[in-house]
Amino acid sequence: MKLICIGRNYAKHIEELQNERPDEPVVFLKPDSAILLKQHPFVIPEFSSDIHHEIELIVKISKVGKYIEPKFAHKYYDEISVGIDFTARDLQQKLKDKGLPWEKAKAFDGSAVIGDFISKKVFSSLESLNFGLSNNGKMVQEGNSGLMLWKIDELISYVSQYFTLKIGDIIFTGTPEGVAAVKPNDVLEGYLEDKKLFRINVK
Repeated sequence: MKLICIGRNYAKHIEELQNERPDEPVVFLKPDSAILLKQHPFVIPEFSSDIHHEIELIVKISKVGKYIEPKFAHKYYDEISVGIDFTARDLQQKLKDKGLPWEKAKAFDGSAVIGDFISKKVFSSLESLNFGLSNNGKMVQEGNSGLMLWKIDELISYVSQYFTLKIGDIIFTGTPEGVAAVKPNDVLEGYLEDKKLFRINVK
């Protein structure tokens, strides 16, 4: 399986980090070793002093697809959840300044939290899903799928032009504004509407 991640998919997050608004989705990958194992804490790596949380809607691919048309993209996933794309912001900035790839800052071990998946049929529409992240009981990031620059089906169609989508692949659809550093003893909880889909401790 692979983790396909989308950057800069919310306008306010682009402004937050003072990035340039892209003309097409920004895509990067994480290996399966980036997945934080269930019941394991997130351990801040030694190579960074500025690890940021990024809550995102995520979807799990349910059948193999390539060159998928947007109108058919909804047939390629049945489940949805939330996850965290942990980012070593200090390392990422150094890499960006040198025009180098982001992988060391984005794809390190444990950098991807995957919440419990639920059927998309639970929701009447995926066009206006509320989701959020709480840190020590306080909501620190909130987003809505309606604010995406590129919606889920558009993203599936787009990435399938470059990568064959396989069963079990997961797409991280981008983070809203509110990213911030995590610290030891933080407790992070991810929500999709009123459903809590993960809880992790930071060490």
